[in-house]
Amino acid sequence: MKYFWIQLVLIVGSVSMALVFIRTWSQAKNRAWKRIAFSVFVVVNVYAVLRPTDVTWLAHQLGVGRGTDLVLYVMVLAMGFLTLNTFLRFRSLEKKITDLARTVAINEGMRHNDERLSAEPGAEAVVEADADSDSVKA
Repeated sequence: MKYFWIQLVLIVGSVSMALVFIRTWSQAKNRAWKRIAFSVFVVVNVYAVLRPTDVTWLAHQLGVGRGTDLVLYVMVLAMGFLTLNTFLRFRSLEKKITDLARTVAINEGMRHNDERLSAEPGAEAVVEADADSDSVKA
């Protein structure tokens, strides 16, 4: 009963994160491996909260002094992964936005150029003469 409240808070936090993540499962941006990894993370987190002595045992088996140190090391690795993943996603989005801006600029330039050319007084006569020569050939 000594650790009941902290265990309850940690488990509720883990389950809350899982529920938020599950609600977004229908979105295509969540890849399957991320879903699996997050699900494993939540299960391991709940297990570690309920059985902290097992985490200490695993830490000793891996050559780490305490279970809390092992958890810290794993969290540092996870934070590095998340940072790298976010950086790569932002870089990809910036490239997509740049390509989109270039496409819009080219299309707008072509539209503006077409409007300018069709507004010139001599352009209508040339278009009409081309249309007359096509009808004579037919």
